[in-house]
Amino acid sequence: MAGALAGAGIVWQTPANPPEAQDYIFRNGRRYVRPYYFEFISHAKNRWAGKTIVDLFTDEFKGRPREYYVHAVKCGRLQVDEQMVHADYIVKSSQKISHFLHRHEPPVLGGNIVILQNEVDVVTVCKPASVPVHPCGQYRKNTVVGIMEAEHGLTPLFPVHRLDRLVSGLLIFAKSAERAECFRQQIEANLLQKEYVAKVVGVFPEGEQTVDANVNFNAREGRSTVEVSNGPGKALPSGKQACTKFQRICTDGNHSIVLCKPVTGRTHQIRVHLKHLGYPIANDELYVSGDFCPRSSKGTSIHRETSLACSLPSSDPDNSAEADLKFGIDPMCTNCPNLAPVGYDGDEEGLWLHCVRYTGPDWCYECPYPEWASLDNVSGKKMKPDVPPEN
Repeated sequence: MAGALAGAGIVWQTPANPPEAQDYIFRNGRRYVRPYYFEFISHAKNRWAGKTIVDLFTDEFKGRPREYYVHAVKCGRLQVDEQMVHADYIVKSSQKISHFLHRHEPPVLGGNIVILQNEVDVVTVCKPASVPVHPCGQYRKNTVVGIMEAEHGLTPLFPVHRLDRLVSGLLIFAKSAERAECFRQQIEANLLQKEYVAKVVGVFPEGEQTVDANVNFNAREGRSTVEVSNGPGKALPSGKQACTKFQRICTDGNHSIVLCKPVTGRTHQIRVHLKHLGYPIANDELYVSGDFCPRSSKGTSIHRETSLACSLPSSDPDNSAEADLKFGIDPMCTNCPNLAPVGYDGDEEGLWLHCVRYTGPDWCYECPYPEWASLDNVSGKKMKPDVPPEN
């Protein structure tokens, strides 16, 4: 049936289609992906069984209105086992469900991905903030893996470690599954040392500060909390054991540059441990303030292909396609004529958290410090460092 849809002049991409350099549009300091037609494939979970195809998508994937899904079924853009069905079709467990749609990826910051070292079996890069490492959620081409393939022809790449989307810095890729497995074994054996720098609020204390406190990640809200024991006889803290060591590099009296050495690797570990100490990352909106609106209350869809259910003015220069009509407008698309998906926050910037070094038993890879961590760039004052940077 996909062939029949494509017969109308539409070419449907799948994960097998590699990204290409011409897929990207640069505007106002952002890297956009030219919208494209894509087939999302999933298999019905047990909890989906017994629902109609329209009810299933309306309940599970709230980024689009029910009317869209009704129309998509009628047009054949929602199919079950590669066949068109009616709106009242009852889904069975494990059935293949295809959603053919016009895909808009969120933009990322437009900085280049700088290759630091390109060896026979390893390549290291400096990841810009806001760019995901690999395809996930709404991101497929606008990822480090996708951009490296499109602009440098490097594929396949196997990430040795991960960096959160808003974090910048050193990223290590193995070029083969065998080399990736070697790295994995070293990680499992706790043979790696990791170092980051962060710009935090306030005057961070001198000397090494160690936080040994469990981290509990709430996937629904997208944030972590610190759990500590309340003393003998009290309930044990929940979450996963986590330890981070911190050392102040310098301070100007308002902010501090801090060297962070996570011993473990929990989600948002450095960010939440710094908040626990009372010195959160200065531009970390998720942890720097007590005012927090969880994802679950914002209507954020958990579906990989949908966007937030709110709109931005079409006159926004970062979202209007009128100035650069280099892609086709799809009449069914809930994001057209904008380049970015509906609900994207065009003012998003990267965190002041940057990976600078990974060290293993017989290797060490480094990344230059970011501009915001320069000793001359903390509130514009030149300071004598407490701990000299090593690169």
